This record gives sequence, structure tokens and C-alpha cells, in this order.
Amino acid sequence: MARILALDYGTKRTGIAVTDELQLIASGLTTVDTKTLMGFLKEYFAKENVELILLGEPKRMDYSASQVEVEISKFRDSLEKITSIPIQRVDERFTSKMAAQTLLTGGVKKKKRQNKALLDEISATIILQSYLYNL
Repeated sequence: MARILALDYGTKRTGIAVTDELQLIASGLTTVDTKTLMGFLKEYFAKENVELILLGEPKRMDYSASQVEVEISKFRDSLEKITSIPIQRVDERFTSKMAAQTLLTGGVKKKKRQNKALLDEISATIILQSYLYNL
């Protein structure tokens, strides 16, 4: 089997999570500056066997697309040009709030909870966990 990679795309930073090769465990991988994301992914795909990319789909409460969706669509088009790995969209509503609550419940100190890069990585992990749970 191969890994599944999840992306919590943002205009500044993108959180990345990945499964193990058996697709049992979702783990945060890193958060990268979105400007360098394509280069990071090219290198990662060259080193690791990935069979699916999950790309967060931010929606409003009424299920309409959020403002960042235009940027995500452009990113997806660019990503499809560098890889043939299938891309699946996953509803990411509330993942940032869930990530913040996870840090709070876990007893993480306030200063570390304010680290937006960490929140993005945890959000990507939540996207991936929700996908695995619904398999």
C-alpha cells in the first residue's frame, strides 16, 4: 500500500499530514510556506509512495464555497500538472477549531497554542483522520 497525504491549504501556510504505508495512522508531517509548497510536494512525491491526495474543502455553514476556494482551485490545477496522483476534496469545516481545542485539552501552553503553523498541521491531520474514519 501507499501513503495518503492531506493538505490544509492556506494562502500563507499549508498544513500537511500523512498516513503510514498501511494507512492506519494519520500523523502531522509539517507546515510549509504556501509559496514553497509545490517544490516541497515534488520532492516528497519523489521520495515517498503516495496513492491519494486529500485537499481540504472549506465551506461556509450554508455549504457555499469560502473565499479561499478560488486560490485552492488554482493550486489544484497546478498540482494536477506535476502529478497523476488522484486528488479528492474533503470538507474541512471546523478543523481549525477542533485543532485549537485539541491543543487546549492536551494541556499545551498558551504561547504554543498560538502557533498557527502547528494549528495548520493539526488541521491537516484531522482532515486525514476524518477520511480514514469514513472508509
